[in-house]
Amino acid sequence: MIIARLLPLLILLAAATRADNAAHPVTLWEIQGAHNSVYLLGSIHMLRAEDYPLPTVIESTYAKVEILIMEIDMDDLDPVASQIAFVDAGVLQDGTTLRDLMGDALYDQALNAAAAVDIPLDMLDKTEPWYAAMMIEVMLLSRIGFDPGRGVEMYLLKKAIADGKPIEGLETLAQQIGFLDGLSIAAQRDMLLTALVDGAKIEDLMDEIILAWRHGDIDSLESSLLESFAKHKELNKVLVSDRNRRWAKHINTLLTDDDSYLIIVGALHLIGDGSVPNLLARQGLDIRQLSEPASIR
Repeated sequence: MIIARLLPLLILLAAATRADNAAHPVTLWEIQGAHNSVYLLGSIHMLRAEDYPLPTVIESTYAKVEILIMEIDMDDLDPVASQIAFVDAGVLQDGTTLRDLMGDALYDQALNAAAAVDIPLDMLDKTEPWYAAMMIEVMLLSRIGFDPGRGVEMYLLKKAIADGKPIEGLETLAQQIGFLDGLSIAAQRDMLLTALVDGAKIEDLMDEIILAWRHGDIDSLESSLLESFAKHKELNKVLVSDRNRRWAKHINTLLTDDDSYLIIVGALHLIGDGSVPNLLARQGLDIRQLSEPASIR
């Protein structure tokens, strides 16, 4: 699953052997500035009710900061206008079909994979492959109880609104749509086929992802996710590595401020050699991964 998990593809179960009452790291980093701290939290964009409460160190970190930053400022989004923007970019208007863009052989492969997970692919025949992939991932995750309204971003967004904390975005919705819509057709085909193939094992995959995420198990995230993602070179460049570099530069500017910030981005951006934490560490910044205290889940 590429988009809903821009985040992990496949996580090892190594963290399962750890006791929940032991101290363990979380997917959260602190970067120390001269007069402030910037905290960097890896997000799971869709969660279930049973995935709460979040680790307490996330809650305590949120309480310490003055400003919340997300990939996009979701507080300023108009839901109707946002949906129209996605449809305008992803729905084909010129008579071209999804089959035309996939080619007969790959479309038939996608059709079979969709049937295996009970997705009627023909309902998406007027869409581009990236849009179809997103819709399929959301449908599959929703079936098993995952809800974007329960994702880490939405949870902390609601708290920030209630607390009157300023909310900012690293990017705009138009930019994010542009990243997807600007992908080559070959990369979009890969995205759609990956979404469908992974869909057959989505519940197990997500259980593994969330377990590793809660335990900040970076080694497991890297060894499984990055090996799988490496074959999607264009997706990795456009959706991950290029953005990581831009964000690392922006974080540097925040370290001269007096206010402290909590930045929430997809967990995929915080693992691997080109991750945001690694880019910041190479600049000589004071950065450390935070931990959940002992005896707390």
